[in-house]
Amino acid sequence: MLDTFVAVSGYVFPNEIHVTWTVMIVLYPYITGLVAGAFIVSSLFHLFGRESLRPIARFALVSSLVFLLFAPLPLLLHLGTPSRAFNIMITPSSSSAMAGFGIVYLTYLIIVVLEVWFALREDFVRLATTRTGFKGWIFRALALFDLTVDDRTRAFDHKVVKILAGIGVPVACFLHGYVGFLFGSIKANPWWSTPLMFIIFLLSAIVSGIAVLLFLFYFVSWLRRVPIDRGVVQTLAKFLWGFMIIDVALELMEVLSIAYEQTQDWEALEILIRDKLFYTYVILQLLVASLIPFLFLGANALFTLKAKLSNFLIFSSAVLLLVQVLAMRWNVVIGGQLMSKSFRGYTEYTPGIWDREGLIVAAVVFTVPFLLLRLVDGTVPLFPPDSALGRWRLARMKKTPSADGAQ
Repeated sequence: MLDTFVAVSGYVFPNEIHVTWTVMIVLYPYITGLVAGAFIVSSLFHLFGRESLRPIARFALVSSLVFLLFAPLPLLLHLGTPSRAFNIMITPSSSSAMAGFGIVYLTYLIIVVLEVWFALREDFVRLATTRTGFKGWIFRALALFDLTVDDRTRAFDHKVVKILAGIGVPVACFLHGYVGFLFGSIKANPWWSTPLMFIIFLLSAIVSGIAVLLFLFYFVSWLRRVPIDRGVVQTLAKFLWGFMIIDVALELMEVLSIAYEQTQDWEALEILIRDKLFYTYVILQLLVASLIPFLFLGANALFTLKAKLSNFLIFSSAVLLLVQVLAMRWNVVIGGQLMSKSFRGYTEYTPGIWDREGLIVAAVVFTVPFLLLRLVDGTVPLFPPDSALGRWRLARMKKTPSADGAQ
């Protein structure tokens, strides 16, 4: 007997009445998208030498690691027995898509951890020599008890970071593209089953990663009352505009191609889009969170605007595109389950508030990585000393030397 009433229309198979992949499965690809996008921004400097992104490159790299650490958490919360998650590592199966993802995730985690360590090694050494007691021992351990810093070690660290960035870019693309593959390989669902799902998920990941870095850069600059680095935000805004155009265009072309073919799939998908996903897909994702950023970022890229207006357009676009990608994840994950495989019925879904996979828990899971990122930034400098945010940190250290352990 069903414990809750769910409104259905038409003919729905009994096992499809309740939506089983809920908010946590929406949050899971959203966080992994932030991982891939932030890492690619970091690699634009470390690997491709985009000098204008140097002030945010290290911050982007550490952000990628922090989000990566929490990416599996929504999956663990979704599982009835989280301990079973280790089975994909202990007893991997070549025919299991999730086991393949576990291997890709572990490989990428190792690459990012190594790259972060080599990028921060000099700071670990500095903190190990300026702090005493247990904290000093912790930083010596993080530096692997090798406190050597000279031109030779700096050159070696830089070279390793560049090599790891080169290896990490395709792995990062594969990591999030694989999430799209998990949905696209389900042939029985026409809303998911498309060869473009892999590419759409990857492009939307890059969009969300750039958008979250822009949001955080503006927020930290505002919080610390330092001038906005125009070179950083303008470069990121141009990349964001370009990737957003490709991403949205592919999504629209994929839907329009099905609509033009007028197959049996479109008869079911038309009702899904028109009735079940009209507000979240047509209104929110396309008209509000895609069209407005397209116009804002386009105006910023094509015209010479005053700094205040330009910052408003870029920041607003970053926030809207974070909403757009989240809406896209919702419409794909939840929307794909609202239509029955019978092609003759639809169900409904309303997320809970205080449930184990409800909105409150999802908000907490999504907030924790930002708190950890703040903790890391308070311990190790994530912005170059010659940048505005770096100079703010140095000035603060001079006023309160004990805040960084220097006496």
